This record gives sequence, structure tokens and C-alpha cells, in this order.
Amino acid sequence: MLDSIWLYPLLFAASLIAGWIDSIAGGGGLITIPVLLGVGLPPQMALGTNKFQASFGSFTAAYYYVQKGVAPLRQARPGIACTFVGSALGTWAVQQIDPGALNIIIPFLLLGIAIYMLFTPTLGETERHPRLSTTLFYLVFGISLGFYDGFFGPGVGSFWAIAFVGLLGFDLLKATGYTKVMNFTSNVVSFALFLAGGHVLVTAGLVMAVGQIVGARIGSGMVVARGVKLIKPIFVAIVILTTLKLLHDRFA
Repeated sequence: MLDSIWLYPLLFAASLIAGWIDSIAGGGGLITIPVLLGVGLPPQMALGTNKFQASFGSFTAAYYYVQKGVAPLRQARPGIACTFVGSALGTWAVQQIDPGALNIIIPFLLLGIAIYMLFTPTLGETERHPRLSTTLFYLVFGISLGFYDGFFGPGVGSFWAIAFVGLLGFDLLKATGYTKVMNFTSNVVSFALFLAGGHVLVTAGLVMAVGQIVGARIGSGMVVARGVKLIKPIFVAIVILTTLKLLHDRFA
């Protein structure tokens, strides 16, 4: 479907950068989706292929965080189950309903997150007392954010991270690890449903998957080594860039 073989190095480079960004703060789709659309893929094919390649990056980062003890898998299982359900419902729904209305709401929610992080400088530096039980948290946010990621997606990593920090009392390092576990869950479920609908370009996705794996491994290693000092400025920058991108798409 791609016009030239020379487009594949571009896809690889885009996915490598996106995998690095995603493993630290989320927002890699800001790079990969425009590139996939720019090389000529129709929107549904671009979204499906993006979920395919992103699944490799989120798996690589999630596996690394689990292996290093940042996000123990046993404790994440309730969230994985709820996110699985939410993502399946959201991916089904996006094929039935126009998600355009979310373009109006989401940028302002993300902007609120960025402002909150900037004016609460110690947020996420240490673990705090949780405000919700783990079960209730995952029932609410696993289903809702899983649905959102399957339905629309931009900024979901930011929403997960701030929810983990604000409501379960995680520091940003731990929140980032758990966010990647949930991201992988919603990515792989959404990819499976897009694949079933014939909306995945496998060749492009495989090339990008290699870039995602390399980028995610580099980024997650940097996070474990440098912790919150690395995450916070990149997190805020990605949230602001996501906000500006969505506002541009909506109003430009």
C-alpha cells in the first residue's frame, strides 16, 4: 500500500522516537499517527497500524518495569482485567460513533493536568497515602481509560499517570511503570479488533515495531536509572504538546 520502499526508514525512525517518548511520558502517537497519515494510509488503517506497532513498544517498556520491580504484575492484574474490558468496548464504539466531539473536551483536560503538575512541584516525587481502594480505582479508571484509549487515545498515558499519583498515591516512577502495563493491555486489545476489521498494514507495522522496541528499551532504562527527575519535565512537555496538537486539529 505504501508507494515507496524508502518510506520504511521514515516509519522506523518515527517509531523509535515515539517508543522512547512513550516509555517515559506517553504521547508517542503524536509522532506516529501523523507520519502514518502522511505516507498515505487512510485514517482507520493508520489507527489500526499505530495500535499494532505501539503494542510492541508498550510491551517492551511494561516488561522492563515489571522485571525491575517497579510495577509488580500480580498487583496490576485487576487493572489489566478492567482495562481489557474498557478497551474492547471503546474500540468497538469508535467504529460506530464519530469521536470528533472529544476533540473539544480533551485538550482542556490535558491543559489542566499540565498546570496542576507545574504548580504542584513536589507531586509524584514520593509515595503518598491512597485516596481510593485499589479495587474501586481499577473498576473506575481501568474501564473508563481503557474505553477512552480504544475509542480515541491521545493523552491516555497522562491521565493514567496523574490518576495513579493523585488517587493511589504512587510516585511518578511507579505510576509510569503501571501506566505502561495498562497501555500495553489497551493497545493489544484494540489492535486485535482493528486487525479483525482489516485495518492493519502489517508490513509497515512490523518495521515500526522494531523501532518501538529499541526506543522503549532505551527510554525505560533511562527512567529506572534517573527516576522522577527525568519523568516530570518530559511528562509536562508531552502533555502541553498533546494539548496544542489537539487544539490545532480541532480549530486550525
